[in-house]
Amino acid sequence: MGARAKNIEKEMSFLDHLEELRWHLIKSTIAVVLFGTVAFVFKSFVFDVLILGPKSADFPTYKLLCKSAIMLNMDYFCFTELPFAVQSRTMAGQFSVHIWTSITAGFIVAFPYVLFQFWQFISPGLRLNERKSARGFIFVASLLFFIGVLFGYYVVTPLSMHFLGTYQVSAEVLNEFDISSYIGLVRACALSGGVIFELPIIIYFLTKIGLVTPELMKKYRKFAIVVVLILSAIITPPDIASQIIVAIPVVILYEISIFISRAVIKKQNKKAAANVKSS
Repeated sequence: MGARAKNIEKEMSFLDHLEELRWHLIKSTIAVVLFGTVAFVFKSFVFDVLILGPKSADFPTYKLLCKSAIMLNMDYFCFTELPFAVQSRTMAGQFSVHIWTSITAGFIVAFPYVLFQFWQFISPGLRLNERKSARGFIFVASLLFFIGVLFGYYVVTPLSMHFLGTYQVSAEVLNEFDISSYIGLVRACALSGGVIFELPIIIYFLTKIGLVTPELMKKYRKFAIVVVLILSAIITPPDIASQIIVAIPVVILYEISIFISRAVIKKQNKKAAANVKSS
């Protein structure tokens, strides 16, 4: 029965694969919409607590940074309120933001299921040993994504918001941000953190297909660190402290990725040696 199933999979045409992909996309979309609907209903929690949370001086990150700054005889992160206002300048502005924010929240919560559907689509094309070696992929990738989203929300977002919200070219110019611009910053920080933290997974698969080796990553480590610093400068305010806070976890992820790449190569070499002995 298993051999017959494999033959059926081999006989699938290009259109059959497209049909299969379509159903996986439909299932993923339904999951995103369902979780997005829940976020849409609980708008008070999503907006007042989550979205507008980093605007408050009581946000946990600001309290921690303030305590750290006081220990260093600084008061840069100690304040009672951020001097800017969030407003909507268009008639449909708040409704539009409500919908798109709900969809984004739905995607973040449904990410493991979306990843599962993606895996269901590509796994039939993999060999049995490749499927076994990638066991736990969905759990690890989802965990890294959620950690990255939390890092973007609790670290990158408040750092960016504090700098941009307090920056003024003149005391005559008030900071009054449109709600779409404000939420765009929160969304970009959170999602970019989620994507960046997928680096070990990406390196794992690139190593499996032979595009990356631990030696190559070690050789270009210095260049990678420069790239990390550039990325940190792009997604954070242009002050050294914020860039270092963001860059350190990314550099650690890079070092972990080297270890993962080395483990993959070591496993492949053992397998190749075993095959030679058996032959």
